[in-house]
Amino acid sequence: MFPSPKTPTSGVDIVYLWVDGNDDEWRAKRKKYAEKLEATGDFNIAKFGNVEGRYRDNDELRFSLRALEKFFPEHGHIFIVTDVQVPDWFQASDQITLIDHHQLIPHSALPTFDSGNIESYIHHIPGLSERYFYLNDDVFFGSPVCLEDWFFESGIYVSWSDEPEVIGNKLQTESTSLENASRMSKQWLQAKSDHLNLTTDSLVRRMDQQYQHTPRTFAHSPRPMLKSLMLEIERDAPELFERVRSTVFRTWNKPTIISDFALRWALAYDFAQTTDHSHLYIATGESLKEQSLDHLKNLFGKLDFFCINDTTDDANDSDPRLLKIHQVLTDLLPDASPWELTKNTANTMLQLHASV
Repeated sequence: MFPSPKTPTSGVDIVYLWVDGNDDEWRAKRKKYAEKLEATGDFNIAKFGNVEGRYRDNDELRFSLRALEKFFPEHGHIFIVTDVQVPDWFQASDQITLIDHHQLIPHSALPTFDSGNIESYIHHIPGLSERYFYLNDDVFFGSPVCLEDWFFESGIYVSWSDEPEVIGNKLQTESTSLENASRMSKQWLQAKSDHLNLTTDSLVRRMDQQYQHTPRTFAHSPRPMLKSLMLEIERDAPELFERVRSTVFRTWNKPTIISDFALRWALAYDFAQTTDHSHLYIATGESLKEQSLDHLKNLFGKLDFFCINDTTDDANDSDPRLLKIHQVLTDLLPDASPWELTKNTANTMLQLHASV
């Protein structure tokens, strides 16, 4: 069996993925590998798999850290996984560690621009706590965190998105990667349940009945995770990890482990339960009617979490929709986290640099 947490308030670490899509050197590398794939005739990149909105930095990480400090100040260590990049506002601390891709991913498998690939490694971060939250930088806690709402003695709570059901079993090139991930997870778990028994070195668990698939995607939420659970899933489905770890860009025909398969695996073997976390999802590429932003303002402090997904795709960084979102987040989360350089600190560093 998996070890149960010592106490409800024991340390729970935080893991983020972050990229600065505006960095010229990084952009040149991304362009080089996209052209290399195109030259080979590889047309498997997923819908929205290589657009600006996937990599743009609109200060989401800065605001997510502010929300973390506001609503979950008793969190454990913070790890930020990135590609030889450091936020320009970053203040080093013994409470936060930058993890470079090279520290997690074999050199031969780099570079990769697929978050699904990168996140399949995060449970191998040295020193990571047994219980941890994984967040994309566009996900924010929206009210005080009660760990009992996210973890139970031997597992985690997950919630469904409000998106329409995923129709059909066949992978579709025009589907999103998460929609196809649902289909791939269903195929693997149904085949597995035909054998009914699951036996590994550390776990003996039985599906009491044929796997029952829920044709929905999961909410864009903080992911409560158990390190031992992820290690178990990796041992049970190494071929899925191998497939997703082969990507350079997100593809429509590779699994998504963290945001789909791992959660369904945990549900199938009773290491996860569904719950109705209160949440709000905002897509910046939509019209961003004032009603949706007013809704966020009115519910702030009452939502378990919210997500502001950059779907402006190839819009300019000065797009008014992005500027509006930045202003709303500034208004809601005005207080800097301990990991931000203050104006005084930044000015002092500039002066010291100039005097050298």
